[in-house]
Amino acid sequence: MADAGSQGGENKRGFGSSDLSWNGEDSGGSNVDPQDLGAKRVRVSGSEDGVQETEGGENLGGSGEGVEERELGSEPMVVDEDLEQNREELPGPVQAEVEDEMHESFLTPFSKAVETIKERKLLAEKRSRPLIEWWPLARDNDIPRRLVTSLEDDCVDILAKNTDAIVSLESVPDALRHKISRASCRGRTMNANFVELLLKGSPSEIRVDDCSWMTEEQFTNLFSGCDTSKLTVLQLDLCGQCMTFRTLQGPIALSFLPALTTMSLKGACRLSDVGVYLLVRSAPALLSLNLGQCSLLTHSAINFVANKLAHTLKELFIDDCQNIDALLVLPTLKRFKCLEVLSVARIQTVSDDFVSEIVKSLGSTMKELVLAHCWKITDDSLKAIGSTCPSLCAIDLSNLGRLTDSGLQYLANGCRSIQTLRLLGDNFSDEAIAAFLEASGNSMKHLALNHCSKVGDDTALSISEFGRTLLTLDLSWCRNLREDAFGMIVQDCKCLCLLKVFGCKQITNRFINGHRNDHVWIIGFGGPNKILGRLDPIEPEGALRHSSVPQ
Repeated sequence: MADAGSQGGENKRGFGSSDLSWNGEDSGGSNVDPQDLGAKRVRVSGSEDGVQETEGGENLGGSGEGVEERELGSEPMVVDEDLEQNREELPGPVQAEVEDEMHESFLTPFSKAVETIKERKLLAEKRSRPLIEWWPLARDNDIPRRLVTSLEDDCVDILAKNTDAIVSLESVPDALRHKISRASCRGRTMNANFVELLLKGSPSEIRVDDCSWMTEEQFTNLFSGCDTSKLTVLQLDLCGQCMTFRTLQGPIALSFLPALTTMSLKGACRLSDVGVYLLVRSAPALLSLNLGQCSLLTHSAINFVANKLAHTLKELFIDDCQNIDALLVLPTLKRFKCLEVLSVARIQTVSDDFVSEIVKSLGSTMKELVLAHCWKITDDSLKAIGSTCPSLCAIDLSNLGRLTDSGLQYLANGCRSIQTLRLLGDNFSDEAIAAFLEASGNSMKHLALNHCSKVGDDTALSISEFGRTLLTLDLSWCRNLREDAFGMIVQDCKCLCLLKVFGCKQITNRFINGHRNDHVWIIGFGGPNKILGRLDPIEPEGALRHSSVPQ
């Protein structure tokens, strides 16, 4: 048989008469070239009259004639009629080893997780037991469970309600100043008197979440005599009434900001391109710039920023800037060589081509991407992100209706250190979300699945098992989750301190009073702990999201 196969004068690749050979030579034993096997995922088994493919293929026995071509994996496999006459049974031990190696090399982290999830379901079905079993603590459900706030939080709330009575913030740490300021803005008690206290002396941080009350005159009077030589963080969000070209032109302290590293002017709806130029010119050390919801800005403003900060800026937020065209601003964005955070949420011109070009140029340094409500984005964008952003640790994909499970697979296989994931309103399947968490969720800290209608037991089990570092979790309007799933998650995620459950009517006092985590704040349940006095127990972020400020 072997002689007949060699009379044609050609050196054929195939199985010999007694030994396995992939190169047309006598191997002298059962040797397999792993490169050839790795290139084509083929599983074979012996039979009396030839070789049969065991993964749904046709019989390739010795009775066939001619040349048969079948696509296996990514390349076609050609079966020669001479080889069909010469094939013998692959030795059993070699066959098993080859199959295992090919199967392992083919599986990705995501596909391995999918297999694990399917096996878990089959095991539960065989045992006739539910996937999730949870038993609440034996407590009287009629007695509301109350969490005790810290003395510091109580004091902050009292001060925030009485800002007019505060006479000094001298020697108060920046973190505590920010807490009081934040609570004051939330309670609508922020005023010029409190901002003046923040500006006294030589402050290092000024954080005001809501400046919508501040007029041009108040802005000029407050900042005209302020010493900003040591100011590193300036946050004046919702400053649309006071942040104008005229106030920036005047002789105020914002004309000299030598130490400033972080500036947030979110919602400055009267800020123009020239205004951005004046601010950037006065802050040569700027590392983070938030211009979100600045509706008058165009790509020219970002060009001004790049001219000054192309080699130093690490964070840029231009979300909901509707006058910025993604394609026009793309060449400018590529100039930021150190960019780690980019937010382009709600910019409707953002497309797959834009995302692919951005991550191709900046993917090696990118740590956070905010793409929420960019409705043109498809799985192609996630494929590009997964292949070029290995250090990505936060991504917002909320309300992207064109994404499928395949996109989540690309992300899971390429970005293995995700700490913050937002999938609000997306249409991913329960199995896909669960597989992502099992493949890449070991370091997850913040997870938002609000309005993900398909989230169920699979996701709950994955969160419970791989969410041990989870701090905040949003499962609002996830009505396919049973109450026991909430109980298991809260019980197993020991670090969890905030759980949002708005719209989850399946939750009762059985879970609220029966769970085993005494540190978690549950927000959105219509019982006694509906709001619990505060919405965000997480400590405020530093000057930069993912990096430390160089000294």
